[in-house]
Formats: sequence, C-alpha cells, structure tokens
Amino acid sequence: MKPELLAPAGSPEALRAAVDQGAGAVYLGWGAFNARRGAANFSEEEFAGALADCHAQGTRVFLTLNILLSDRELPQALETARAAARLGVDAVLVQDWGLFDLLRRTLPDLPLHASTQMSIFTAGGANELAADGCERIVLARECSKEDVAAICAGCPAEIEVFVHGALCMCYSGQCAMSALVGGRSGNRGRCAQPCRLPYGVNQPAGSKRPLSLKDSCMADHLQELAGLGVACLKIEGRMRRPGYVAAVTDIYRRLLDEERGPSLEEREILERAFSRSGFTDAYWHGKKGPQMLGFRPENAAGAPAYSPPRQTAGRIPVRFTCRVVAGSPCLLTASDEAEHSVTVAGAVPEPARTRSLTEEDLAARLAKTGGTPYRLMGTEISLDPGLSLSAGAVNALRRDGLTALTAARTAPPPRRELPVPPLPDRDHASDAPTLTVSVTNAAQLTGGLLDLGPSRVCVPLELLADWSALPAGDTEWCAILPRVWRDRDEPMLRRWLDTARALGVTRLLLGNLGHLSLIRDGGWERFDADYGLNVFNSRSLDYLRGKGFASACLSFELRFAQIRDMRKILPAEAIVYGRLPLMITENCLIQNSVGCRCDRPNFLNDRTGASFPLLPAFGHRTEIQNSRTLWLADLPDWRRLGLRCARLRFTTETPEECVRVFRAYLGQGDVTPPEGFTRGLYQRGVE
Repeated sequence: MKPELLAPAGSPEALRAAVDQGAGAVYLGWGAFNARRGAANFSEEEFAGALADCHAQGTRVFLTLNILLSDRELPQALETARAAARLGVDAVLVQDWGLFDLLRRTLPDLPLHASTQMSIFTAGGANELAADGCERIVLARECSKEDVAAICAGCPAEIEVFVHGALCMCYSGQCAMSALVGGRSGNRGRCAQPCRLPYGVNQPAGSKRPLSLKDSCMADHLQELAGLGVACLKIEGRMRRPGYVAAVTDIYRRLLDEERGPSLEEREILERAFSRSGFTDAYWHGKKGPQMLGFRPENAAGAPAYSPPRQTAGRIPVRFTCRVVAGSPCLLTASDEAEHSVTVAGAVPEPARTRSLTEEDLAARLAKTGGTPYRLMGTEISLDPGLSLSAGAVNALRRDGLTALTAARTAPPPRRELPVPPLPDRDHASDAPTLTVSVTNAAQLTGGLLDLGPSRVCVPLELLADWSALPAGDTEWCAILPRVWRDRDEPMLRRWLDTARALGVTRLLLGNLGHLSLIRDGGWERFDADYGLNVFNSRSLDYLRGKGFASACLSFELRFAQIRDMRKILPAEAIVYGRLPLMITENCLIQNSVGCRCDRPNFLNDRTGASFPLLPAFGHRTEIQNSRTLWLADLPDWRRLGLRCARLRFTTETPEECVRVFRAYLGQGDVTPPEGFTRGLYQRGVE
C-alpha cells in the first residue's frame, strides 16, 4: 500500500494547489494555536469550506494544534478541537501533553497525531504514545533509515516522516533560541529563525551560517520509505507560497504513483521552487557534517509561477449497481472504497417503442463521470427487457447518485463528546523550595558544594558510567539520561543505569517520553520529568503523574505568574540559575567548523558579539547554552511560586563559582547579579 502524501496548506490558495496536485491529505492551521501562527491560515468559514471541498475530492484534512499551551489557553484549544471534530476534521496534530490528554479523554473518537515537536526518535517513545491512543506519530527529522526501520517494525501506530522542506538545526520541540534571544517561541508557533543568521565558531561572526541547514529532499527514497512501512510522507512548508506547494506536491505524487525516482527536470523544478544551496538527504543515510549546511540569500528570487495540470479528476474509485424494472423508478446505488454507499431513485422506464435499452447502453451512459472526482470501477446492472430510458434520465440518475455519494463522503462522522474530567485534588505546592543542583563535569562536585546541603544532585548518566563511587555527601543522587539517543544505544544505556544503581543513585531525570520504556524493566521507582518534556500547564503535570513521574521541571518559557497559578498536581521544579539550553543539535557544531576539539571550551559568536558556549552532548551532538546566565538570587519571586525544588544548573562554572552561586541562593553571600545576566523569560514571557 502506498504511503499517504501529506502537503502543507498555509492558506486557502495553498490548499487548492495541494488538492489539485493529488495530495492524499493536507495539514492546516485554524485558530490561534498552531506552530505556524505567521501563516495566513484559515477563518472558521474557510475551514468549514476546506473540509467539505477536500473530502469531496478524497483528500483528508489534519488540524494543527501543535504548540505549548498555558492553563488559560487549554479551554479555548479544546473548543477549537471540538468544533473541528463536529465539522469532520480527520485528525489533530498535538505537541502539548496536557492538550493530548484532554483530547483523548473528551473527544475519544477524534484521531490524534503526535507532532514532531514531541521529539520522538525511538521505538520506545513511539510505543508509549501508541499505548495512549495516538493514531500516528511524526518522527524527528534527524532519524536515519535504520532509525525509521526500527520504529516502524516495533510500533503499532502509523509512522509519518518528513520527506521535503526545511530542516531545523535543533531537534523540534527542544529549541529555545528564538524565545530566549528574541522573545518569540518556536514552541508557541512564533519562531524568528535565528538559526538562519551568520555566526562564528570560536571566531567572530562573519558570513558563515553554521546553524543553517539545506532543505531536505527525499525524492530518491520514496520506495524505501514505503518498503519500511511508513504510512505517511510529509512535505514541509506552511509558510511557503502556493506555487511551491503545487510544484512539490505534483512531483512527489508522480514519483509515488509511478514508483520511480525524479528526473533531472523534476530535480530542477524542486530546486527552483525553493532550496538553500541545494538539498540534503544526509540524515537518512545516518550522516551529518558541514556538507549539510546551506542558506538562501536575502535577494534570492522567489519561486517561479508553476501551474501543473490538475490531477484530481477521476481520483476516487466508485462502483454502481443499477436496477431498472418495469413500472418502478429506476434505482442506482453508488459505493466507494471507504464503505460509503447511497441509493437514489430516478424516472420510471417506459415500454420501448422501437429499440430496447440494453445493459451495454446503460453501462456506457453511467460511465460518463468526466469532470467529477470519481472514476467508475465497475457496474452491476439488473434490467428488465423491452424498456426505454432516455439519456437525460440516465444522466440525471448518475448525477444524483454521485451527488448523494459526495454528501455521504463529506458528512461529519458521529463522534462522542465527553465532559472535561476534573483535575485530581492534589496539591504539592511548597512554601519554600529546596535547592537542587545539576552539574556538567565531575570537577564541579566539590566537598564545599556538597557541604552546602543540596537536596538533590543530578549528574549526567554518561559521567556516572566512569565512576567507582559517589562523592561523600548527605544528598540524594540522580542520573540525567541523555536527552537524545537512538534505539541502538539502549543496551549501553541500560548497562550504565545498572552501574548508576550500584553506585547508589536512587532517582532518574527523564527528558523524553521514550525514556520510560528504557527504564521500565529496571526497577526504578523514582523518576522525574526534566525540562525537555516541555511541561507548560497543569494538565501536563496530571498526564505525567499518570505515567508514574514523581515530579516535573517546568518549562523555562513560562512566566512567574503562570508557574504560581499552576495546580501543583506533581511536585514542581524550576531552573532558577544557570545558562539555559538553547538548542540540542544532531550535527556537532564544533566538528563541522573547527574539527573535533570537544574537550576544550568552544563558543558560537553572533553578530552582536554575544558568545554562546557549546557543550558536547551524548552521541557526539552539541548543546548550545545561552550567552547570558540566568540570575534570580536577588529576587524573592521564585520562592513564592509553590515550587518544591529550585535548580541551580551548572554548565561552564568553575568549582569555586558553583560554591559562590549556591551560597548566594542560600542568602549567605553576595546576591548582586553578575555582568551580562538575564532574568530569562520568567518576567517578560514569550509570544
């Protein structure tokens, strides 16, 4: 079975282009809550019309509600989903755990798709969502053929893969660069694309763009994807013009139908439609490197006008059963492959005066479906002899049958609407949060730091793997699992977890839903949600509580007021000090730019002179840290939010700096903000 071809529809014009060129489905935004809030999107009237038009043409429609949502926004997002479900939308794409949980409880018949913003790249993560009723999972763009094969083979849910369009340098859902640098959150649909700007690695910013990747083009690999069992191939581009949507959808439709790779002419059309220094398929091959980098000059010409021929006529197979008997209205039953079936009545046949109507004549007249989206696949006729039926009567019968079939196809399916379940009566708010610390290297864990009494010390799991014993100190030890890994890494990670347990580690910090399957059989009783899970509302806390999490670190894109008002269904933690992580990248920025020197300090420098430390991450990846250090020691606000814990996140600090910072947050030292500090987003918030 061929995969579904899913095209972007950032506007009504782009939607028409996608449908005309044979998209099996389109995804679009309606309302305020989608990851392309800068696109034209759809009004309520346009959305209802788009649904009817698409369903008549055999094209499915997916609504994007794929951003993080606050407690105040959740009711409105639910109403948007309810309205879309009543109109017959085919599925909703979701990022936010709270909305996901709310939709599966209140609209149980509405199919849910996990957005790529959920950061799913392992079979364990995909299975976790499938078990929660998620119909389809959109994988991270960084997945290789090996990764996709492992997930498809091990997950009962449908798998969707991006095949064409823009690539972000950071894993989707894990980028805070636009938010922290410019106040426009990619997790809230307002990304300002700072990754497309010039930077320098270990040198001043020049003309190079080390964060800007070429667009992806998987046109050569469609049959491989189909062979792996991928259910849907997704074209990126809700911010792109209708001409781009038409060109790319047309070519991918032809390649799928004809089971071939692109011609030289088709490659040129794709590149002219939009590209950044050409295309790349490196991730599919499990490769990365500077050859993937590319950018589009500001003065680049726009996509040329492109009007390929319409491909919608005759897309939908239909079967007719026609009954013509003496003395009764003729009957026509029209049926499609989606099990819609309708019956209409026509004229009463008359006795033939000269030539009787034959089955061949009747079948030929019924077969004239040109100009409609239907294609006749077969006709079964029951005809009494000696009757006459005019051509006009047969045409009217066929027309009425197809009209009734279209009405059946576009009718919204019956769907249950259940009441909103109340949040559990749990309150884990605390009057005074305890201080926890996370470290990046072993040198930061001095006796002086431990003597200050952190309630918990969090250490990267890969660091613990080389230890023979934990440092002496009256604290709880927690292992931080790698935020990004792959299925093939899991045997090694399980060995490291065994080592951590033997050392005396009692808690785990999980930043991805796929971590649950990794630890489930290991007997770990206490595990906590890290910032990578993007906890933005009370419902998300309740969802994670149901998964067995003991506490959760809240998103650092929240404002103080939002944290304060959040129902503490789980004990909550917030990062109150440190360099906040801006990106985690599959490409090692250091290796790409200056060669492998991850054992020394490295920096990304922007055009303003700001310097962003680059830290190595598990799997030879890179984590970009903010240029400014979050400092709240001189503010009382963070102590009044009901937090159970407040984390001091140590990254580039010396051992002595770690101790000074801890003392300041205890009120035992100088609380004056350091030079070049930031309050993060806790006061100003994000768009």
